[in-house]
Amino acid sequence: MKKILFTLFITTFIFIGVCFADNYSGLRDYDGVEIPRGSFIPVISTQEISTACFDVGSKVKFISTNDLYLYEINVIPRETEFFGYIEKVNEPVIGTNASMIIKIVKLKLSDGFEIPMRGYIYTPSGNLIGGELTAPAKYEKKASYRQGFRNMVGYVPGPTRKMGEHTVIASGADLMVILVSPLLITHTVTN
Repeated sequence: MKKILFTLFITTFIFIGVCFADNYSGLRDYDGVEIPRGSFIPVISTQEISTACFDVGSKVKFISTNDLYLYEINVIPRETEFFGYIEKVNEPVIGTNASMIIKIVKLKLSDGFEIPMRGYIYTPSGNLIGGELTAPAKYEKKASYRQGFRNMVGYVPGPTRKMGEHTVIASGADLMVILVSPLLITHTVTN
């Protein structure tokens, strides 16, 4: 009796193993692709983002504008959604416009698969959007003296500056996401 049960158990185990092995035969040999740190991903803004309306922690969304290929694999397809939040906001002051830093924390592929990431909306000034120097409040006359010429009068910026303005990212603005850590893509969308 023990031999019959043992044989039946082994046969069932082999049969189940063959059935499940058949289900996995369609999977490709794919370990994932790592997008290196410092890579740029072109995106557009889906909403108007302003320092006047948004506070620290406000959620924002962007959409990729191009397919991103790596090793002949489309790792980030066009229209992939990027989600993030406003990490820092500086209000406008006299002499300086408002500024903000936007951090990107995840991407969502078209089939709904989400991948965590670490990135920022890129600007050459340390990922700080805005923060420019404002125009002078007034200009003053100043004489310049040159040897052999008449005295000339010119205008130079005065000591005070105008009040800063709020920084706005328009809806549909072309931006870049820069990765601050490698992004491991373990899932791709196939059409």
